Amino acid sequence: MRQDSLLAPDTVPVLVPTPSERPYTYVVPDGMVVKPGSIVAVPLGPRLVAGVVWDASQKDEIDAKKLRAIEHVFDCLPMSEDMRRFVDWIARYTLSPPGMVARMVLRVPAAFDPEPPTPGLRRTDVLPERMTAARDRVLEMAADGFAWTRSGLAHAAGVSLSVVDGLTKTGCFEEIELPPAAVVAAPDPTYKSADLSDDQKAAAEALAGTVREDGFMATLLEGVTGSGKTEVYFEAIAAALEKGKQVLVLLPEISLTHSFLERFHDRFGAPPAEWHSDLAPKTRERVWRQVADGRVRVVAGARSALFLPFSDLGLIVVDEEHDPAYKQEDRVFYHARDMAVVRGHIGGVPVILSSATPSVETRYNAETGRYRHVRMARRFAEAALPDLHAIDMRRTPPSRGKFLSPPLVKAIGEALEREEQALLFLNRRGYAPLTLCRVCGHRFQCPDCSAWLVEHRFRGQLLCHHCGHHEPVPEACPECGTLDHLVACGPGIERIAEEAVTAFPDARTIVLSSDMLGGVKRLRLELEAIEKGEVDIVIGTQLVAKGHNFPNMTLVGVVDADLGLANGDPRAAERTFQLLSQVTGRAGRTGKKSHGLIQTFQPEHPAMRAIVSGDGEAFYENQIAERERGHLPPFGRLASIIISANSRAEAENHGRALRSAAPAGEIMVLGPAEAPLALIRGRHRFRILVHGPERANMQAFLRTMIGNAPRPRGSVRVSVDIDPQSFL
Repeated sequence: MRQDSLLAPDTVPVLVPTPSERPYTYVVPDGMVVKPGSIVAVPLGPRLVAGVVWDASQKDEIDAKKLRAIEHVFDCLPMSEDMRRFVDWIARYTLSPPGMVARMVLRVPAAFDPEPPTPGLRRTDVLPERMTAARDRVLEMAADGFAWTRSGLAHAAGVSLSVVDGLTKTGCFEEIELPPAAVVAAPDPTYKSADLSDDQKAAAEALAGTVREDGFMATLLEGVTGSGKTEVYFEAIAAALEKGKQVLVLLPEISLTHSFLERFHDRFGAPPAEWHSDLAPKTRERVWRQVADGRVRVVAGARSALFLPFSDLGLIVVDEEHDPAYKQEDRVFYHARDMAVVRGHIGGVPVILSSATPSVETRYNAETGRYRHVRMARRFAEAALPDLHAIDMRRTPPSRGKFLSPPLVKAIGEALEREEQALLFLNRRGYAPLTLCRVCGHRFQCPDCSAWLVEHRFRGQLLCHHCGHHEPVPEACPECGTLDHLVACGPGIERIAEEAVTAFPDARTIVLSSDMLGGVKRLRLELEAIEKGEVDIVIGTQLVAKGHNFPNMTLVGVVDADLGLANGDPRAAERTFQLLSQVTGRAGRTGKKSHGLIQTFQPEHPAMRAIVSGDGEAFYENQIAERERGHLPPFGRLASIIISANSRAEAENHGRALRSAAPAGEIMVLGPAEAPLALIRGRHRFRILVHGPERANMQAFLRTMIGNAPRPRGSVRVSVDIDPQSFL
């Protein structure tokens, strides 16, 4: 932008990472050159923050003398026009401040400056006065004139760093600066040819063809568990790399990353760059920078990877697209699967949605032609799907005080006799969901949430899974003081593990849960141990249902299949079907005869019948028909408004004011009603559900409703969730 000191100073809009509804205007100092997308440092109150020069829409009439100036332009590539359009689109769709959306792109400010060069060494013509065998190896290694890092040269020559330092002091090496090292090596699409079945080849060719065609196309890759979907979309990744494009692969859980990295390395000769919350800050900075300048070709990451500044994106893959973990419910509420499709559409980039149990919305889009549909109906190497049976707990209940039914216990014993593995699945962490006193009936509840405290016997703690409150398990009831009369009600995975160890004391048993001590590193080691056959019985939560390949796993037992059906969530049946299909799909993936036993009190439920019969088509047909009758997504639109405050009255009163401010029309406003989780972290919560027809302009309706209502005062906060996934 031109700057002429004889004219009024030039001004530009700058979007800063704050909850502001629009960019702020700043002066461009003499001699500074910026353009839309430039990342700059600007004063904001007493602070200096990073912002983005935004596209000018309408300039405000502001006295330039009152404006503050841009302080600095960072030496990095500007935010692309596609990314700026993406930020604006998400802000409009989710009713979020654009600055908070931009904040997800600008979350690594240390990466805006260039990476410092790496110190290096290069051989000179000088020879040392005294030669040793170690020195000779170093000089021979560096004789070709190529530059080395100090540690790299010592390692390659098999000597200590002191040998290299001594040669440097004698002038045998000159110190130079090397370009920053790459985070990961470049993947080679021709490194290893894939061994694909005919079914996989057909699917791979369809996906690779979509990539070669250029332009946006969303494709659902649907294949039964164990059909080899990952290897299939690897061929689409190879096609994108051959075109010189970058690739983004979204994964729902960090726990899946390790297995994915190994498979990717086997196919392409190098791992992709990782992007998730467990990365070290320095690594995050380097990945962000090298994605922006194009040196990182493939990223595998969590939902936040969607906001990395790719310079030449050519493919987006959303693995396990149905997974609820793709929904963010903090600050900016968005669903990464849906936003991936939007980003692909804006940038003209193909998008692959992969799942064995796609969401009803995605499946409907594929059936109606909005998405291309690629199916894989058989497992790799013709491995058979597990033989599934429902155990009616009304007819074959477990022994008193136990939770594993006799048929399941018998099946575990038979698997162990065959030296095969068994998996027991229960989607409930800890030892027991409720602890009470048998004398006075006192129940241990979180002081800050409307939730029971969950006993974690391994830690000796009572924990709240919503706010993190914890306290030691007491010896006596705090209400009546009675000793040794506290009783654990219901099972968690720790209690199932206790029962399994009692029944099979010689079996090697392991418990897998996201909140176990040791974090991601321990989890990866435990998953490796299972894959190597070093464990006999695995007890786990939904963590074990996602994408893992356990070669010797031939039995899966679902302890409480009805757990996900016990709430008013309209997606309860869909989620139960997906979760149980995924977890039973861990069995028999290498061709061994396998079984899945599902303990349920509702064997006649459509989700249970569909899982046991393997008739997923009938289930989707039923769910789509039910959604259509109820005008629920994808045949209608939903939005959820959560009003929270320090007092119940404040939250309820503001909810009523919001309801009264709703404009008349075809969109219904239900509530306010106390949320199922009415208290979280000491804040009282009320919920309004907004329901409209498919073509309704939900965003305009909500803007009018919120604009007409009084502004939140005191401790009141209002959160809007378009297309809600959770109804708690």
